Amino acid sequence: HLDHVKQDELLRQAADAGFSSAMYDAAHLPYEENLAATRAAADWAHTQGLWIEAELGEVGGKDGKAPLDAHAPGARTDPDGARQFVAESGVDALAVAIGSVHAMTSRTAELDHALLARLDDALRVPLVLHGSSGVPDDALSAAVAGGIAKVNIGTALNIAMTDAIRAYLAAHPEAVDARTYLTVGRQAMAATVTRLIGVLDRTA
Repeated sequence: HLDHVKQDELLRQAADAGFSSAMYDAAHLPYEENLAATRAAADWAHTQGLWIEAELGEVGGKDGKAPLDAHAPGARTDPDGARQFVAESGVDALAVAIGSVHAMTSRTAELDHALLARLDDALRVPLVLHGSSGVPDDALSAAVAGGIAKVNIGTALNIAMTDAIRAYLAAHPEAVDARTYLTVGRQAMAATVTRLIGVLDRTA
């Protein structure tokens, strides 16, 4: 999966590079421009056998920008607008804005589960949650139960690796071989992935 593609030329490298899906990110554009760009991306991608995800509403925190206020226009995905967008764009999945924020290092995001229920009722494509590192475990489990089919987690893995490496280097100031501390970092990241899979597995 190639995430948050904004340039058409990058998208067009995806199939030859071995990707089977891509998230085409035109959510920063005005609605009509977002729709037109996403429609064109989806049309091309489907000729290449690529699965295309898009975003509607704004999951804040990308590129270091502050998230929108929860009540600002566009800060949440409107179910009726989402239904129309999916139908007219032809995307295979939709990332929805329900309260999560990209790049959060604290787990304090509050999801709008009532809105998620409305989106799940309105749409017939998989729903995606971005910014999931900032969402507490119980809310993540509830989101999966409520209709989220794909959960993007990145920052939590960065934190796990960085914290483990910092701790290792503090305990071993003589260390100079990157293979030693990168191994510790990868192990911490793998442990975090394993734990989160358990959180997201409805049968766990």
